[in-house]
Amino acid sequence: MDRASNRHIVLIGKDEVGRRTAAMLQEAGAKVTHLDEPTDAQLHDLLTGPVDGVAVMLHDDIQALRYCLVIHHIQPETPLYVAMFDQTARDQLQRVVPDCVVLSPASISVPHFIDAILNNHGAGESRAEATGTVRRRGALGRLTGQLRPYDAGSAVLLVGIVGLLLIIAIDTLVGLSHGGLLRALYDATRTTATISAPALPDAPAILVWATVAALLVMIFTAMFSAGLVNYLLSGRHIALIGRRVAPRRDHVIVVGMGQVGLRVAQELRQQGFAVLGIETDPHARLLPIARQMQVPVLIGDAASRNILTRARVRHCLALVAAGSLTRDNIAVAISALALNPDARVILRAGTDDAVEETRSLFHIGSVVDVNRLTAQFVTDALLEQPLGEGPSQV
Repeated sequence: MDRASNRHIVLIGKDEVGRRTAAMLQEAGAKVTHLDEPTDAQLHDLLTGPVDGVAVMLHDDIQALRYCLVIHHIQPETPLYVAMFDQTARDQLQRVVPDCVVLSPASISVPHFIDAILNNHGAGESRAEATGTVRRRGALGRLTGQLRPYDAGSAVLLVGIVGLLLIIAIDTLVGLSHGGLLRALYDATRTTATISAPALPDAPAILVWATVAALLVMIFTAMFSAGLVNYLLSGRHIALIGRRVAPRRDHVIVVGMGQVGLRVAQELRQQGFAVLGIETDPHARLLPIARQMQVPVLIGDAASRNILTRARVRHCLALVAAGSLTRDNIAVAISALALNPDARVILRAGTDDAVEETRSLFHIGSVVDVNRLTAQFVTDALLEQPLGEGPSQV
């Protein structure tokens, strides 16, 4: 092609996205020097000759950062493109090398995930009308999720709270028979808090109730304490009330709170959709960020029917399997479709044999190939860059 004629591109990284980028560049007619992990001396020899652009496509963000600094030091005028997932690494690189174009594979792929979620939603509706419908239904799903326990620990906590409040209410009504409302409420609260119970009349019914109430207070207090400790130690990734409740219906389940999954969840929340995340690792690095973004996250294996049932996959709008491993995403898709054959599944995957073989068995859902999208973006950017000019920010 004319746009690739006389172009020499140096490409660093021989993982899947690097190989795809090299293949696309070569198919377009560019000369590609494809390296895996070159030494500084090799880079110096290459960059002292004619080079029209350099692309760093490594999975390790820190290693990619180092290569970019070396390249900029050797030849600061060479157009430089790098793919990075981590926001901190991207910010630092752009601060040190402002002319470098830092690409986020997550950001590149997010619009495709959103399109797949909304694809064919609302027959006869425009895209804006369909989005508005989904938002309204999602808001109702979040509303019905208020004060709804999402696991055994939250159920124990909620039962403990409700039980103690119910005891106070009943004890207040009993106390009204021998005092005013304020006094009865005060005495009931002190009794529930086990603070010097007031003297009671000798009426058998009141004494029986006081005995039963004391036993119930011990039980509900123990449940409340156990549930509260579990809630505090669990990381509080899902709330019982507020914006981080687990929605009950018409929500999007995003499996995998990595860079891609978190960006998809963030974009969905910003557009007003009800979202529920699922993450296997309770110590995942981005979980605190998900909490700051008000994204509720279930901790557990999303390929498990139990976790998917708790996530209410039978009532969800769509499920996005956004993990970094294709085989894990396929397992999640299989489990989700087993519970809800009509579920709209969006799978983060490539076009490898595993996906194609699974598709031959049944309809697995929409596939968003993050690596291909990234490779295509970098290829277009390198080939459309005017010769002799530095890259423009995107």
